[in-house]
Amino acid sequence: MNVHDKAYELAKAIKESSEYREMKESRTTIDGDASSKSLLEDFRKRQNELQQKMAVGEMPPQEELEQIQKLYEVLSLNPRINQLFEAERRLSIILEDVQRIIAEPLESMLK
Repeated sequence: MNVHDKAYELAKAIKESSEYREMKESRTTIDGDASSKSLLEDFRKRQNELQQKMAVGEMPPQEELEQIQKLYEVLSLNPRINQLFEAERRLSIILEDVQRIIAEPLESMLK
């Protein structure tokens, strides 16, 4: 068995999953709606800036965290964006499960 071949099979299975397809379709729908696309891009930009700060150990002010949470809640009221958020959440769960499963052999060696 070739591990790389299995990894490519896994990548293909993920791309063929309903979760991936739903996320891709949601993204295409949003890309076709200029206002939804603009709102989402602004949110992603702010979200990335926040994550970059946290990655270097800088804790953003509580006010900034609350602003991004409120923006998320407002965006969730947009049916197209909410559908994307839900699709991303479902795919994220699958990817976390896959990562956990892949890590199992290493965890047993570290014990």
